[in-house]
Amino acid sequence: MSSHMQPLRRLMLSALAGITVFSVANPVLGQSAWPTKPVKIIVPFAAGGTTDILARAVAPELSRAFGQSFIVENRGGAGGNLGADIVAKSPADGYTLLMGTVGTQSINKSLYSRMPFDPQKDFAPITLVAGVPNVMVMNTEKAKAMGINTVLDFIAYAKAHPGQLNMASSGNGTSIHLAGELFKTQTGIFMTHIPYTGSGPAMMGMLSGVVDVMFDNLPSSMAQIKGGKLKAFAVTSSQRSAALPDTPTVEEAGKLKGFEASSWFGLLAPAGTPADVVLRLQQETAKALKTPVMMEKLLAQGAIPSGNTPQEFAAVIDAEIKKWAPVVKASGAKVD
Repeated sequence: MSSHMQPLRRLMLSALAGITVFSVANPVLGQSAWPTKPVKIIVPFAAGGTTDILARAVAPELSRAFGQSFIVENRGGAGGNLGADIVAKSPADGYTLLMGTVGTQSINKSLYSRMPFDPQKDFAPITLVAGVPNVMVMNTEKAKAMGINTVLDFIAYAKAHPGQLNMASSGNGTSIHLAGELFKTQTGIFMTHIPYTGSGPAMMGMLSGVVDVMFDNLPSSMAQIKGGKLKAFAVTSSQRSAALPDTPTVEEAGKLKGFEASSWFGLLAPAGTPADVVLRLQQETAKALKTPVMMEKLLAQGAIPSGNTPQEFAAVIDAEIKKWAPVVKASGAKVD
C-alpha cells in the first residue's frame, strides 16, 4: 500500500473502535435541543453517483436516531463546488450539511484558479463516512468491438489512435477526473475529458456508448459491472478490492508503478456549527456505519466504512490537500 494511503486506511479501519468509548464518556451531549426541524444533506453532484448513494444510505439512519427528517438534496455543478458553496454560506445551525468528497474538500483547491469557499476554514468536519477505490471501466460491447480486453490493450489502442478516445468524469476536479489525468500522465496517452454533473449522468453516457472510458467510484459502477454492461479493467487503489477480488490494480494490470487514486466521502457542516451538534452527528453516523447491515451493504459495493472523529477527519482533509496538489500540477489540469 502506498505511504500516503496508509494513514487514511488506518483511520478508516481503526476509527470505529474508539467511537463507543467516546460516546459513553460524553453523556452531556444529549442536552442540546437540536434538531427541532428537518435537516438537509446537500449532495454536490447529480443523483446516482457514490456521493448520492452514501448520503441516501446515511440519511434514514440519522432520521431514526434524531427523530427528524434528514433530506438529501442534489445540487450538482462546478466539480462539486456549487453544492459545497451553498453549505459553506448556510447558517451554522446544524440544519444544512454537506456530503463532501476528496474533490470538494481537497483536490479542487489546487485545480480551480478561483474557489468560492475555503475547504478548511469554511467547514466543520463531522466524520469520514467511507473510502472507496475507483475502477477503470468501459462499455462491455464497445470494448469488445475495439478489441480491448486489458489495461495494456487500452494503452496500446490509445497510442495507435491518438486523440480518438475520450474519458467521462463526474465533474472537473473530482477523483474520477484526476484518476484519469494521472493515468494519462503515467501512460503518455491523450484522451479528451468530458465532465458531467455527477457519476449518474456520466454512467448514462457510458452505457449509451457516447464516452469510452471512466475511472468511476466503485459503488456507482458496481451494479453495471455485475450486470455485465460494464467491463472492469482495474481498480485504482494500491491493493485489490474485496468487492472485486479478481480485478487487478492499475499498477498490476498496466505495469504503472505507484499508481494510486482513491476517493473518500464525508459529512461536514458550516464552520461555527455548535460543537455538541457536530459530535452528536458524528456519533450517530459512526453508530449507523458500525451496524452489520450497513457494513455489509457498503463493503459489498466496495466502500470501506469509517466514522472517525471530527479531528481525525480534519487531519485526513489536510493530508489529502497536500497529496493532490503535486498530482494536479503534474497533470496540467486547471479550471478557470
